[in-house]
Amino acid sequence: MRFRLATLLLPLLLAPGWARAQAPAAQPAAATASASVIPQPRRWQPGEGVFALDSGVSVLAPRDARSREIAEFLRRSLADDHGLWLTAGDARTGRVIELRLDAAIGGDEAYRIEIAPQRVTLSAAQPRGLFWAVQSLRQLLPPGRAARIELAAARIDDAPRYGYRGHMLDVGRHFMPVDFIKKQLDLLSYYKINTFRWHLTEDQGWRIEIKRYPKLTQVGAWRTEADGRRYGGYYSQTQIREVVEYARQRNIMVIPEIEMPGHASAALAAYPELSCRKQPIEVPTSWGVFEDIYCAGDESTFEFLQHVLDEVVALFPAPYVHIGGDEAPKARWQESASSQQRMRAEGLKNEDELQAWFVRRIQRYLAGKGKTLIGWDEILDGGLGRDAIVEVWRGEEPAARALRNGNRIVVASPFYLDRANSDLSLEKLYRTDFAAGPGFAEHAAQVLGAEAPLWTERVTPRNAETLLYPRLLAFAENTWSGSGDYAGFQHRLGEHYRRLDAWQVSYGPESADVASYRVERDPVKRLWRVHAQRGFDDLRIHYTTDGNEPSATSPWFADTLELIPPGTLKLTAFRHGRAYAHSRAYTLVSHLGLDRAVSYSLPAHPRYRGNADTATLSDGVLAGDDHADGRWTAWNGGDADVSVDLGAPTRVSALSARFLQQAGSWILPPRALQLSTSDDGKHWTPRAELALDVDAADLRQRILTPRLALPQPLRARYLRLHIQSYGALPTGHPGAGSPSFYFVDELVIE
Repeated sequence: MRFRLATLLLPLLLAPGWARAQAPAAQPAAATASASVIPQPRRWQPGEGVFALDSGVSVLAPRDARSREIAEFLRRSLADDHGLWLTAGDARTGRVIELRLDAAIGGDEAYRIEIAPQRVTLSAAQPRGLFWAVQSLRQLLPPGRAARIELAAARIDDAPRYGYRGHMLDVGRHFMPVDFIKKQLDLLSYYKINTFRWHLTEDQGWRIEIKRYPKLTQVGAWRTEADGRRYGGYYSQTQIREVVEYARQRNIMVIPEIEMPGHASAALAAYPELSCRKQPIEVPTSWGVFEDIYCAGDESTFEFLQHVLDEVVALFPAPYVHIGGDEAPKARWQESASSQQRMRAEGLKNEDELQAWFVRRIQRYLAGKGKTLIGWDEILDGGLGRDAIVEVWRGEEPAARALRNGNRIVVASPFYLDRANSDLSLEKLYRTDFAAGPGFAEHAAQVLGAEAPLWTERVTPRNAETLLYPRLLAFAENTWSGSGDYAGFQHRLGEHYRRLDAWQVSYGPESADVASYRVERDPVKRLWRVHAQRGFDDLRIHYTTDGNEPSATSPWFADTLELIPPGTLKLTAFRHGRAYAHSRAYTLVSHLGLDRAVSYSLPAHPRYRGNADTATLSDGVLAGDDHADGRWTAWNGGDADVSVDLGAPTRVSALSARFLQQAGSWILPPRALQLSTSDDGKHWTPRAELALDVDAADLRQRILTPRLALPQPLRARYLRLHIQSYGALPTGHPGAGSPSFYFVDELVIE
């Protein structure tokens, strides 16, 4: 799918009486072709009669290499999908499928399909359009193997609204193997998504081999997880070429993204001298925005980046290189003598202008290599030349600013596929008019199209497809033919589920999460109860209680599970015998405060107050590392007293609590804790204190479990934990001066 980034802003002309999908019988020997094409073609005219497709049909193609390659792709696809091997030849008689180049068909990606009883003609002005004609023809055939398939006579005229229809996959945070990438390219191509943007570098991993700098993959491609596992991976240059060629054959252009100046921790872990502080760091295991970025004041930084880009552009024939440019904190530049000297030498007023200078320098270097720079919309800040392409993720304001500046844009903000299905439903994605913002109408030619990114903080190959599909099908139709017929799209989608099932695609629900869980304590029965909400009726929740990963042979339940003993519960949703999501772990603990009443001196934050119907801090269920998982109770500024009524005088020796640190989300542990006891709940005696050493600059996500031990065991009915808030976020933090949050979980009483 090579293409020049020229927008095809043609009006949407859908014929009335568009043919609806008709599901064929299972494993048909003969069937009527169903009009289930996604994206929906612009014009569809039914004809008279049928074309019989069987192994007696020949495939004809023009003599140029790409047309012949497309014809062979069609032959192999029909063999793989339906068991039909068509002959390749030059015979013009008999039943034939003819591929034809016709300059009269306007548009690089436009095509025409004409189905008559003796001939199917696929026509396009360019091979790119010819390939899309092949993909539409494939979709006209019912799924399943058959010796003969009947295609209803028709004429289809089609062309896309936008020339850029992209998907971005983040492989930096979680590595995706080559076979997984190829499977996605097959699916993108099937639905006429013509751009695959490969997010190859991140804070958490460098994924592309650079021969001049071997430590980028020896060090930067790997991280040590909290449990001690070494995690990571990278693509060799041989594998990169293999993927790029695989994509080319399927009409897809691959654009690399090499992040700069921020999101560079993995590179700086490999080569600390590229940072301003020159100090060793580790490849991060948590998510967020990190202070260490490439040092803009050092010439060695640009020497490194230019050498990296030299090897990158040699691997990717696409005329574009994406440099990221987003979320680059300036604290290190502010304290860097060389960066401040650079600002003075270049006459720059502030660090935003320094980043703009950085971007322009890289842009000039890429232009010298014949490449156009693409960056996230932060590259606008501080000034940007109009030759760069801006990818919009922060909404309408930067989009309008880029258009006024004369830049071409790609819109990504409405299509972030890492959002849960319950948040970004299929219908919402389908109906989104991404070019309806201010300034779009008068700058229509600058709107290249849109992109649907999948960020992978919590995504691996196991659950990626539940977020990609069927939403990428809705995105494909939105960017190709418009978003005007959702009911028709749903009707056509019904048949495509059969195709996705046949290809073992683990697609997700249309408007719900694959599975969500609520674990609650029943104080009367003294057990834990799990409620599962399933996105599919045929989903099974397999579980274990010993901490091991559930398998398809583990015990399962559908909606409700009751458990009595404490332990580590793991839940995994399975469908069609395949794991459809990551396992969800719950640690269930028993202690003296279990099922006891808990009260607060200060109301908890309304968005983070655990399960409002239960005593979340005494239910024996430990929260995970997701601050929004419904198990954490939070306060935003101010000290709080949390009191527990044990119901009767009880011998106690210690209390421990769990606190979350996630500085990038303004969440910091408290500065100090104090434990007091009481016999009547009114008169309190301090028993233990503990000061916490909190580093607000530590961006690692972690859970702290401070334990306050009494000098000696004693009997008490009431315990109170006084939590001293960290207070205002410190200077240098993006939220400096604002009150920090503190998140607390289970009060475990010994």
